[in-house]
Amino acid sequence: MAYLTDIEIAQKCEMKPIIEIAKKADVDEQYIEQYGRYKAKIDLKLLKDTEKKDGKLILVTAITPTPAGEGKTTTTIGLADGLARIGKNVTVALREPSLGPVFGVKGGAAGGGYAQVVPMEDINLHFTGDFHAIGAANNLLAAMLDNHIQQGNALGIDPKKITWKRAVDMNDRQLRFIVDGLGGKANGVPREDGFDITVASEIMAVFCLASSITDLKERLSRIIVGYTYDNKPVTAGDLKAVGAMTALLKDAIKPNLVQTLEGTPAFVHGGPFANIAHGCNSVMATKMALKMGDYTVTEAGFGADLGAEKFLDIKCRMAGLTPDAVVIVGTVRALKMHGGLDKKELGNEDIDALERGIPNLLRHVSNIRNVYKLPCVVAINRFPTDTDKEIDFIINKCRELSVNTVLSTVWADGGKGGEELAKEVVRLCEEEKGDFTFSYDLNDPLEDKIEAVVKKIYGGEGVSYLPGAKKQLQQMKDLGFDDLPICVAKTQYSFSDDPSLLGAPEGFTVTVRNIKVSAGAGFIVVLTGDIMTMPGLPKVPAAENIDVSEDGIITGLF
Repeated sequence: MAYLTDIEIAQKCEMKPIIEIAKKADVDEQYIEQYGRYKAKIDLKLLKDTEKKDGKLILVTAITPTPAGEGKTTTTIGLADGLARIGKNVTVALREPSLGPVFGVKGGAAGGGYAQVVPMEDINLHFTGDFHAIGAANNLLAAMLDNHIQQGNALGIDPKKITWKRAVDMNDRQLRFIVDGLGGKANGVPREDGFDITVASEIMAVFCLASSITDLKERLSRIIVGYTYDNKPVTAGDLKAVGAMTALLKDAIKPNLVQTLEGTPAFVHGGPFANIAHGCNSVMATKMALKMGDYTVTEAGFGADLGAEKFLDIKCRMAGLTPDAVVIVGTVRALKMHGGLDKKELGNEDIDALERGIPNLLRHVSNIRNVYKLPCVVAINRFPTDTDKEIDFIINKCRELSVNTVLSTVWADGGKGGEELAKEVVRLCEEEKGDFTFSYDLNDPLEDKIEAVVKKIYGGEGVSYLPGAKKQLQQMKDLGFDDLPICVAKTQYSFSDDPSLLGAPEGFTVTVRNIKVSAGAGFIVVLTGDIMTMPGLPKVPAAENIDVSEDGIITGLF
């Protein structure tokens, strides 16, 4: 049997005009700025004008990702459609995809199968231009910084202590480390420089955490771009760049409205990486979705140790949000990979491999229930090769932690395949009250906050600091930033900072190699392992299979 590809399914969908979707979300026409027939931006005035109460907030997260795939975004969308099918007024809040992964290994991020947001091609490519605006604001600041040095350097910026990089939304390893300003005095001051992928830019984090235009400007003004010869921080505010940067972002900051394949309103806005930044869609889109639906389903990037931890410890703390329920997504196949099984053998029943791999799921479940004290359910994306014995094994293991397991077939069946999960989520929201707790206190010393995440969330034994990181740690304290939350940048493939340690490793030490402040975003970035802020393309990038026909139809996008 030949299956349709994701893009073929999306292209066969008869989308409703975005005005109809807005009506379904109870968004009045006065707030709608249409981008063609099927996309719109929603004016921020809606948040000020509406008197609606917030609906229930459901966070979808996942086990530690593997090449076998977990389907977190697909489950998020399918759950929202499932909630709509059982009669609930629902919205979904998602991140925008980055062009880098679209053309690299991962592909797009608009869901899959019969649980997608559409127009899929637009969302995965230029969409409404938000990422271009963010990249432009990032690079404007870089240009003004270097121009200031060229024009006399009144602030005394040390070119060797510049921390601000340029940005491009593409996987391009060639740009990680560069030398620019060459060609003589008229062409700038020669210095070492580099590029981050746009989703790793602090502008992206600021954009997603800002609660208003005023808050956006205040956050932008606090961004530290480098240090003077006597080690004092220099900010975007010092460079008088904030007004112009805000002008570039004034339209991008408005949340985007699109729809699922089944017509559920979807707010898709912002998209920082979760292994580098905080990995959640914008605060304003989440708050708008909460006002417009009785239930709002959102997600956080990668596994719960990254996306969910940052959603809860950073985004919820800053935005005053409290999830009513958490969904942890996994697959039998992925858990068998965590148990050491080769990808080629995943179609065979193997309870032993499942038993070795399931501690990964159970640690994520325990963290949500026992550290953050939130109600949760495990959603298993069922594959045709999964046996009843394997499914029962997972159900029984989760039951030991007093957590229910629900099978999900949203990839194949759309919202219908998410109805049982939707019913369990509604039950959790109505019957089980959480006692939401952060994993650390903001007043704890920085070392204690880092250790809390490593020990409580990752299951590690401790933290070690490279000599440079120790100096940076002291610098953060000296500058008065020790009361900020932390954003740990680490591999998404393991609880540890070593991607080869699968399952639920124990006894490991996390090595911190770099600590820097994102003063605009309002958190301390703790870089571990070999994490990079500019990915590269694989040997055979997805871009090689993407094409456009004479009549403008895109193929090969997934």
